[in-house]
Amino acid sequence: AGKTTTLAAMVAELNASREDHIITVEDPIEYIHRSKLCVVNQRQVGRHTGSFARALRAALREDPDVIALGELRDLETISLALTAAETGHLVIATLHTSNAVRTINRILGVFPPEQQDQIKTMVSESLRAVVSQRLVTRADGQGRVPALEVLVCNKAVGNLIRDNKTFQIRSVLQTGATHGMCLLDASLADLVKKGVITAEEAARHAEDPAKFLAPRPQAPPGGPHGPAA
Repeated sequence: AGKTTTLAAMVAELNASREDHIITVEDPIEYIHRSKLCVVNQRQVGRHTGSFARALRAALREDPDVIALGELRDLETISLALTAAETGHLVIATLHTSNAVRTINRILGVFPPEQQDQIKTMVSESLRAVVSQRLVTRADGQGRVPALEVLVCNKAVGNLIRDNKTFQIRSVLQTGATHGMCLLDASLADLVKKGVITAEEAARHAEDPAKFLAPRPQAPPGGPHGPAA
């Protein structure tokens, strides 16, 4: 779904605009980042380290400002990433999920019941944004383009996470355009309106495909030739 490319683009933007220490943990390394304004150190699982969790634990001892994780694979890695974010590091990472709300639920769901209250508080205070994307085929057949769902974690979203009401976050997404938020279907609709993708392609990826499918014309009473004489 283009997650690796998006993560690499975010690292490249930080590298060109901030004076920080960035550590990436990837499996494998697909994009090489030369240090620009930032000092960038890249680690590959299986070559430089045994696992994402082990690399993340080691990274925290190297005083990074930014940690980029190729994937949040297990409870230990997610737990360490939350701890890193809570202690002031910018953590960017990817997950295999289909939308923003499911991403949050996936993070919360890996923890046992006795830790849920603590984890919900940590996530509500540390999470800054969730970007969910799907690559859709362009109308001209020349490659693919991302359709995005963007959730900015403001105070309202944080309260819903803390209060175990993540199912209500979609309503915040629907009304959060002024805060930079966007539902996936709204992004698809915009691409259709601009002629970048077809309505049929949008329907294949939409949360609500019916929005993009034209209703079938109904036959008049009496069959296709009209009412009988």
